This record gives sequence, C-alpha cells and structure tokens, in this order.
Amino acid sequence: MTMPMAQTLKIEFRRIEPGFVELEIPVQETFCFRPGQLQATPVFAAADFAAVVAAGTLLPPGFINATIDATLKIVAPARGSHLIARGRVVSASRLLTVCAADVFAVDNGNETLCATLLGTARNIDMRIKP
Repeated sequence: MTMPMAQTLKIEFRRIEPGFVELEIPVQETFCFRPGQLQATPVFAAADFAAVVAAGTLLPPGFINATIDATLKIVAPARGSHLIARGRVVSASRLLTVCAADVFAVDNGNETLCATLLGTARNIDMRIKP
C-alpha cells in the first residue's frame, strides 16, 4: 500500500476478497498512551482502512472511494502484540457504500474485540472530469 499513513502504521493486508478485508498492524510504543496500550487514533485508522478498503473491493474499474463518515466505538483496551481489523460491506450502491469493521487486540494468540466501526464511503468515478 502506498498511502503514507498505512506505511507509518505498518499495515499489512492478510486477506482481500470481494466485500471483505482483513489487515494487521503491530502495537508500536510510539502510538501508545501507556505502555503497550494504543491510543484511539491507530485503532480508528485500522478500522477505517479495513472497512473502506473492503468497500473498494466492490467498485468497478475507474472508481476510487473515500471515507465521508465513520463512528468508532471502543469496547476494550487495544493492547497486545498487534491488532487485527476485519472490514466488510454492509450495503453497496452506486454513490455510497456503508461498511463496517471489527478490531481485535491480539495478545498471546488470543483475540479480544476492542473496537467496532460503522462507516460510509463515497464512490468516485475517476473517468468523469469535474
């Protein structure tokens, strides 16, 4: 992935299928507000990337998408060795795609749901000149 934020977070995509994405980011101390516990920002970013990339898997050639709205609910601390975010499409249409993601903190192989996101992506036809 060429997006600078994805590179900074060290996002690695594990699965990409139509309407579904699974990615992983390491817990980096530079993003922690206490030792081993991530701030909300990288948790949100992981969820947003997973959900919106999942939405992008259903777009026709010549289209891109961008987040226009998202709500994150943190339900547990994001601590462990890494996070896994699983994004999925809830409802897809020509203009907007509603997408969601669940983020799991992984500690010694055990996954704990730490956040859930519901978002909307705007689908943009790059073949049309403004």
